[in-house]
Amino acid sequence: MSDLRNEFEFAVVGGGLVGAAIAWGLAGRGRHVAILDEGDIAYRASRGNFALVWVQGKGGGMSRYAVWTRQSVDLWPKFAEALRTESGLDVCFQQPGGLHLLLSEREIENRANALKRLHNEAGRAPFEYCILDRATTQRMLPQIGPEVAGASFCPLDGHVNVLRLLRGLHVSLQRRGGTYLSDRAVQTIEPSGSEFRLHTAHGQIAAAKVVLAAGLDNARLAPMVGLDAPVRPQRGQIIVTEKVAPFLPYVIQTVRQTDEGSVMIGDSVEEVGFDTSVDGKILAAMANRALKMFPLLGKLNVLRCWASLRVMPKDGYPIYDQSETFPGAYVATCHSGVTLTPGHALLLPAWIDHDNLPDESLTDFSARRFHVSTAQ
Repeated sequence: MSDLRNEFEFAVVGGGLVGAAIAWGLAGRGRHVAILDEGDIAYRASRGNFALVWVQGKGGGMSRYAVWTRQSVDLWPKFAEALRTESGLDVCFQQPGGLHLLLSEREIENRANALKRLHNEAGRAPFEYCILDRATTQRMLPQIGPEVAGASFCPLDGHVNVLRLLRGLHVSLQRRGGTYLSDRAVQTIEPSGSEFRLHTAHGQIAAAKVVLAAGLDNARLAPMVGLDAPVRPQRGQIIVTEKVAPFLPYVIQTVRQTDEGSVMIGDSVEEVGFDTSVDGKILAAMANRALKMFPLLGKLNVLRCWASLRVMPKDGYPIYDQSETFPGAYVATCHSGVTLTPGHALLLPAWIDHDNLPDESLTDFSARRFHVSTAQ
């Protein structure tokens, strides 16, 4: 390919966490790569991400996902340092361990049984966890409310500053020689000989290979290159409070204190299509459960609330695939963009660059799993 601005070795469609991580990795391999991003109007899942690096409870029914999650989490320290060195931005990666707070003995029993089943699944990556009683939970978190009965704990869980993470990927990508093209929503993709022509409102981009990392828009784009990406929007709402002195030395799955001191509350799972409006009743229910966990939150002012859309594959697990009809076309999509960022940045690019899966095969994540006949 020539070095003209509209011709590249790789075109990555989508500038969110998944696309930016893959493009970063490809650029680090010396490839001439461009991100085609829709811009500020995109349904950017990163805007509503809770920024957790989360292991416990992942992968029920697909042990390969648990292995992939653990691989990515183990790479987080190395990746965070590389990004800080290249971009100058500290993504504030911390791994103090995470707690899933439980508000009744029944919740404790259900959580214990669920984690035991996961831990015993054949082929899983082992993960350390324990079920804590109230007394132990309170020693770890003195601010818990009287209704907290206990918790599950995993020392592998952590969190990051997701906005710095996305910014760091983009800054470092360009320092690696990559190109970021904003306001380039892809209208159509035309396979043509040894290249792909991506048509946008601002002209045509040509690339030898194309990676679809466009989140929810992958469902529309994938069939253009012989791929399938059955993803749907799933709404999640978030409440953000004013800054407060640190009181959460661990990561909590639904109540998180950021590195800057504000508190995020968010645990809604809503099937409402492409609706990004906030729902007062759901926000109230989220706030009520958070107050049961930490009564001190009742003294804080709420600064803002918003809703965003998760990118949810049909069965909840990632989709990584290469087109058999049009070799050189790939799709990558998931709903755990923060946790899996190191895998997307350090492992997937080698597969995409050389048309070979990593040593630990990702074939389980092909969309072909949805095409298996259920007939007996």
